[in-house]
Amino acid sequence: MMNELVASHMTKDVITLNPDSTLGEARDIMLQKHIHHIPILDGKRLVGMVTSWDMFKLGKSAEEYGKMKVSEVMTKRVATLDPGQHLGAVADVLTRHLFHAVPIVNDDHELLGIVTSTDIIRYEHTKEYPENLEKFVEDNM
Repeated sequence: MMNELVASHMTKDVITLNPDSTLGEARDIMLQKHIHHIPILDGKRLVGMVTSWDMFKLGKSAEEYGKMKVSEVMTKRVATLDPGQHLGAVADVLTRHLFHAVPIVNDDHELLGIVTSTDIIRYEHTKEYPENLEKFVEDNM
């Protein structure tokens, strides 16, 4: 059922930061863009990931985030997949490890895109309910 390639469903225009960016910058981006994961790049190479959970569990104030670099908090060992994998592989990584995003990289570990748990839900929902359900949502919300 999830045999389509990751490359056809990943978000390619990914918002990223570098290791010297501050947690304050990450926080602002997450709030403005309504995202929860930001890949951290050194040039084009993926070196880590910072998430809203990483920041929340610190228990710091917004002011304190401005003084901390993402490199102090980011996860450095990030599960990744390549664009030739199937969406089922993403779902497997997400469910086995309770992650909510998988960066997609090439052989040089350069970021190509990202697939999130929301992307997987959207994919499955569209497969199950291909017609527009907006009227149903509007009538029942």
